Amino acid sequence: MLRWIILAVILGVAAFFAATLAEVPGVFTVTWHDWRIETSLGVFIAALLVLMGIAALLFRLFGVVRNAPTLFERGRRDRRQRLGYEALSRGLVAVAAGDAENARRQARRAETLLDGRPLTMLLSAQAAQLQGDDQAAQKFFQTMRERSDTEFLGVRGLLAQAIKRQDWDESLRLAERAYRLNPKSEWVVNTLYDLQKRTGHWTDAEATLKQRTALQLLPPAEAPRERSDILLRQSEAEAGDAALTLAKKAFQADPGYSPAAARYARLLIAGGRHGKAAEALERAWRLQPDAELADLYWDARQSVDALAKVKAAQRLATFNPDHIESRIAVAVAALEARLWGEARSNLESIAGENAPPRVCRLMAELEEAEHGDLSRARVWLMRATADEHGPSMSSLVPQMVEPLTPTAEPLPSRG
Repeated sequence: MLRWIILAVILGVAAFFAATLAEVPGVFTVTWHDWRIETSLGVFIAALLVLMGIAALLFRLFGVVRNAPTLFERGRRDRRQRLGYEALSRGLVAVAAGDAENARRQARRAETLLDGRPLTMLLSAQAAQLQGDDQAAQKFFQTMRERSDTEFLGVRGLLAQAIKRQDWDESLRLAERAYRLNPKSEWVVNTLYDLQKRTGHWTDAEATLKQRTALQLLPPAEAPRERSDILLRQSEAEAGDAALTLAKKAFQADPGYSPAAARYARLLIAGGRHGKAAEALERAWRLQPDAELADLYWDARQSVDALAKVKAAQRLATFNPDHIESRIAVAVAALEARLWGEARSNLESIAGENAPPRVCRLMAELEEAEHGDLSRARVWLMRATADEHGPSMSSLVPQMVEPLTPTAEPLPSRG
């Protein structure tokens, strides 16, 4: 509506000026050789305006003809780009769908139409990977690595291939390069950390762990366990006082990490510091009991006979009395001391339907040693074997074991 109003105003103004010029008196004369033209001023001005319009139109037409090749090339380029991006989109969808043949076809089309765009090279590399052509993918990733705008994508692709073929040294080198390019990437930092641990670069792994913690890429609850594990590996690579110092740091970083506690206690025992080792094991047992810690505890308490082992196991169990490992430790010591009642009371409390294989084997040993009942011992061993192979096997074991209540009067607690 507004445009019609503006057009009406323009036409009105033009009509007004045309009427005004028509009323102006005077004659305009042009003489050229034998030609003489006389007209009114209004007609002359109208003719001049028409000539100017024709000149402008011719000039515009000349410009269009002159720029026609450029416009044609631009249209052709825009069309190629549109078709190229369509091929790129279809190729990425094919990669996501696992359609290797369609991905390869669209990658070739996009590569032809888009002239080596970064995403085109990435699509070509992924299509080659889908087809199992690692050599072609390697070539594309290497080309991307040599360009500043695609270097990170190229390094990441090469790193993934190196990990796939388990070339850990090359993987670590590429991960370090990726870290220099993008030090705040979660994927880069986590991959670098895993590779440093795998290749035994524990000092570097400790520094990367600090970076992971600073970037909040690791849950706070997991950081102590990770640091303890790194210090433990460093301790295992050392000897003497250096090994003991690192083992102590590993234990202090996470007292509930059984391997670190075991390493620290073992080194203390080797150095004759049995009391210190026992204290460390008791602290670790309170947080996370483990069978290895029980074996070391007997050494730390210098339990030279079976009864001493029972007393040591009973003391250790008090630091975490409800844990299954506490009852197993006491039962193991009691079996060795031939204290059948003590062994049975601890085993029966944990030898229910879902008893672990270790408990089943101990029950088999108890049935054979106390009563000479090979039949019941065999059933317990069958349960242990079935549980180790999964619950489906366990269901095939005959339910020959009666409820864990002795049918006969218990024998004296000492054999």
